[in-house]
Amino acid sequence: MARSSGRARAGGGHDQPVPGTAADLTPDADPAAVARAIVLRQLTMAPRTRAQLSAAMAKREVPDEVAEAVLDRFAEVNLVNDEEFARQWVSSRHLGRGLARRALAYELRHRGVDDQTVQAAVDEIDDDAELQAARDLVRRRLPSMAGDDPARRARRIAGMLARKGYGSATAMRALREVLDEVPDDALAELDDD
Repeated sequence: MARSSGRARAGGGHDQPVPGTAADLTPDADPAAVARAIVLRQLTMAPRTRAQLSAAMAKREVPDEVAEAVLDRFAEVNLVNDEEFARQWVSSRHLGRGLARRALAYELRHRGVDDQTVQAAVDEIDDDAELQAARDLVRRRLPSMAGDDPARRARRIAGMLARKGYGSATAMRALREVLDEVPDDALAELDDD
């Protein structure tokens, strides 16, 4: 026997309280309290941008003016800060995954960070740091490709760097410089291990 929750399906598939039940007599939740709870839950899981938090509240049908007021308050107390989010994102993804400025900019824009903030964050990575990160990626990948012929190895490494947002000039320079560091017989020794 199914238990009744005090809610019945109404047109449009939304749950509506059954007239006369406790659910029908309970006042609706305060939209600001709902919005604050959504934002706090989202921020507890991971840092979020203002746009991501706004989308989470819109999904739960929080009125726009309430959502904006709650986000403004969270910004006042520095719990929502797209500039800091972007700086941290760039730092961790560049150092941890070796992503280039182009890939980082794409990821930030995808998360709703405005262009000016994106540009300021990715500008913290200079050309030398980006080239060094590409070299490090090549060094990490090279041992697993020691048995490949040189042309295939170069294509595979260039493809990996392209997927991480590196331009072809930077990718080829990093590959060339790392290969110049490693003699051909050292690659053969890596393959024998």
